[in-house]
Amino acid sequence: MIRIKDHKTGYIFDPWWYLGPKRRRLLEQSWAGLFRRLVLEELPVSVLAARYRADFGRPSKELYTLVGAVLLQQAFDLSDAATVEELAFNEQWHYALDITAEDDESKYLCAKTLWTVRSRCAEDGLDAAAFAAVTAKLAGIFGVAVRAQRLDSVHVRSNMRRLSRLALFVAVMRQFLVNLRRHHPARFAGLPAGLTDRYTKKTELSAFGLVKPSEAAGKLAEAARDLAQLVSAFADAPAVNSMTSFKKLGRVLAEQCAVEADAVAVKPAAAVPAASLQNPSDPEAGYSAHKGQGYQAQVMETYAAVANEKEKEKEQRLNLITYVEVESAAAADAKAVVPALAAVAERGLSPAEVVADSQYGGDDNCEAARAMGVEVVAPVMGGGRLAEGGLRLSDFEWSDELTVARCPGGHAPLEIKPQARRLSAAFDGRACEVCPLSARCPARGQGGRRRYLRYNGAEVRISQRRAAQETPGFKERYRWRAGVEATMSQLDRRTGLKRLRVRGHPAVRFAVTMKVLAVNIFRATRARSARQAAGTWIESAVYFVLGLHFHFKTFGPRLRGTRPKNFQFFAPPARLRQNGAGCQLRTAA
Repeated sequence: MIRIKDHKTGYIFDPWWYLGPKRRRLLEQSWAGLFRRLVLEELPVSVLAARYRADFGRPSKELYTLVGAVLLQQAFDLSDAATVEELAFNEQWHYALDITAEDDESKYLCAKTLWTVRSRCAEDGLDAAAFAAVTAKLAGIFGVAVRAQRLDSVHVRSNMRRLSRLALFVAVMRQFLVNLRRHHPARFAGLPAGLTDRYTKKTELSAFGLVKPSEAAGKLAEAARDLAQLVSAFADAPAVNSMTSFKKLGRVLAEQCAVEADAVAVKPAAAVPAASLQNPSDPEAGYSAHKGQGYQAQVMETYAAVANEKEKEKEQRLNLITYVEVESAAAADAKAVVPALAAVAERGLSPAEVVADSQYGGDDNCEAARAMGVEVVAPVMGGGRLAEGGLRLSDFEWSDELTVARCPGGHAPLEIKPQARRLSAAFDGRACEVCPLSARCPARGQGGRRRYLRYNGAEVRISQRRAAQETPGFKERYRWRAGVEATMSQLDRRTGLKRLRVRGHPAVRFAVTMKVLAVNIFRATRARSARQAAGTWIESAVYFVLGLHFHFKTFGPRLRGTRPKNFQFFAPPARLRQNGAGCQLRTAA
């Protein structure tokens, strides 16, 4: 049965009275106070509630406590055992999750339940729903300006062992043979004893770890032949080739080996695709030649391009992470721009410009973003170097349709003809011969009648961008991209993002998304504290007045023998609500 506590209704008596004013103030100013007031009620417990029945079964743990616990586990990078202890004894967790009872039912959670809930949340996509809801809430309360954002990726390693090619061959064959012996013992017994012993007995497996570097190539070739033998032996057995472990065998054989007739050869390392299987325990992980095995997270955040900003003003501003997506390490950064812009636009957080490095700044991405009303500020890949003093396409004068209007010498083309995927602009050859820029001009031709400039729209745009990125204005705009590196460092130092305790794409995506959400919460806490510190005496006076207002409006009528029919507690001004300090209390007759 489903058990969900109503966290929006206030208490008649304060359940935290025993803390005292100083400890209570510390709780309110910490992440726990912000979590309790702004985040807790936004957690999408309805996603998890779909797993339970409302009319049958043992009562579940309180769902807000469950979802909050798995979020805080990722926020503080805790093991399952440490999470159980924190939920049982940590006063900050109790305050953040609004747990007022002292029984085991409210504050105790066994490790098995925690593991089950985390798996269900990952499978049902609760992480994406929580990130969208809480981020939108924080953006509205703190008045986050989303016009300027920056995008980058960070490498994430899941909890898998890094295997060499030989170790990978051995691991997939051992996994398959163990499963075959368990589910189809007769077929396992029909295999050669030498083959099965090599990959199932521990004494034989340990020999692979003692292979000398000079013998590695021979052992790898032998393992490749054994792999091909296993695949061919059960290729026509539907009961076996439908097994997941057998499919991994076929995948490794196709990715790592070249099979011709009866010969099996190991492919060169450069010929193996980056999206190949890295470890049978985590088949979705990929390989990046720059960063290694694992996953990568695309992260986009807001920023303010304010030069010489005072430290107090900087602390009061909230730089909010608006987008996060987890993909294989083999995925190209260039393919992340359009999905990121589409995702933030769907949630009403679309920017006007995005700053990113050259991997994201391809012409296709820039044009797709421009169609969405977003400008991508990124340098062009490659130097685009010319001969000494050579002219670029950007030196020509172009129309709005990217057709040549005039050359750098001031001459208009005689005609412009379309060719296959390009345009050809013809210039008067006699004028080109006497032009002082003739030797440096990219227009070429045979004879003296005409010279031709051949180009396409992408080449013109890239040349114009390459010329623009050398200007001081571009350098001033692009320098703000470096701030995203601090965000990646914060994600790693504060939440342990780069080295996770889980493996598999759903679990990795859930952990990464929750860690990014936690950083948003920590940043919002800091911004709220800075804003409150900037107006401490004003807010103290306001809350003194609000306290008197509440006292006389609530208890005055009761002393006279009457009760207010409907009382709306005075809401703080908009500035205080943005600080996260506002609250509303309703009492009905």
